[in-house]
Amino acid sequence: MSNQIVLNIRFKIKPGQKETFRSNLFELIEQFKEVPEFIHAIVSEDIDNPNDLHIYEVWKGTRESWIEHELPKPYRKEYEKTLGSMIEDRIVSWHKPIGEWGGNLMG
Repeated sequence: MSNQIVLNIRFKIKPGQKETFRSNLFELIEQFKEVPEFIHAIVSEDIDNPNDLHIYEVWKGTRESWIEHELPKPYRKEYEKTLGSMIEDRIVSWHKPIGEWGGNLMG
């Protein structure tokens, strides 16, 4: 099994902030593309709760290596500064991939 970590993050967006939040999130994701450890990201909208957005990020490494190397990056610090005005809640869960069907993300 490959050495990967998955972040699954659910954002509950404040009313009227969805487009601004989405724009900021997509700008953040554009920064990921320059990071060698970045593999894949999917952003989805909850069909039943359209003010809830989810991001599913796949990275090379471990939770510890992600926290050590990715979290302190300047673009993340700038992004974090903007969140309080746009979201009501954020739930982060960490996952280790153990199987994959229909893709080739796990290498």
